[in-house]
Amino acid sequence: MADIKVIIPAVNEGDSIAKVVAEIPNSVSEVIVVNNGSTDNTVENAKKAGATVLTENRKGYGYACLKGMDYVDQQSKKPDIIVFIDGDYSDYPEELDKIVAPILEKDIDFVVGARKKSLREPGSMTPQQVFGNQLATFLMRLFFRAKFTDLGPFRALKYEKLKALEMQDKTYGWTVEMQLKILRKKMSYIEVPVRYKQRIGVSKVSGTVKGTIFAGVKILGWIFKYSLK
Repeated sequence: MADIKVIIPAVNEGDSIAKVVAEIPNSVSEVIVVNNGSTDNTVENAKKAGATVLTENRKGYGYACLKGMDYVDQQSKKPDIIVFIDGDYSDYPEELDKIVAPILEKDIDFVVGARKKSLREPGSMTPQQVFGNQLATFLMRLFFRAKFTDLGPFRALKYEKLKALEMQDKTYGWTVEMQLKILRKKMSYIEVPVRYKQRIGVSKVSGTVKGTIFAGVKILGWIFKYSLK
């Protein structure tokens, strides 16, 4: 049986984190929640739900993901698959088995949970999120002939392939960096349609003007950087 570990970056997700952890399938060996500067009860609730809780004081989605990866790297037994999911309960954690299935059954390197419009709860993605996804994936198709339709945070990949990507982005460019490097390194990938619902709490990215602009700049920056290589 494949060893699967889940990494969940979390900032002030006290009302949702326990729900996310509790609904992750038993096929997962460890759930790792990375507290990224929470001031609420995120840590306490994650621990009560059975997660391993780490702390990364440097603010940034990428920083939190890298902290989780560093923790896994230090373990003597390395996992086969790493899954990333947000802590806001907008994804359906029970769909994790569907996300990892192409890796287990078809030897695919990387899987993105694509938030198809027909499966999204109304209002679950803001207009700026929808536009940003469409623009980013359009540019990836234009420059790299990619088949991605989404930059969804619910994603899985082989541990060894994740290490080979040598991820660097510390903030909002994490997801697009990963997808661009998958393309450049010619790793196999596929999208799996997933359901998506309104998150619990306010988004730290799309919920603020600053976050939206910063994320947009980071995403476009990574795309143009790789298009010029």
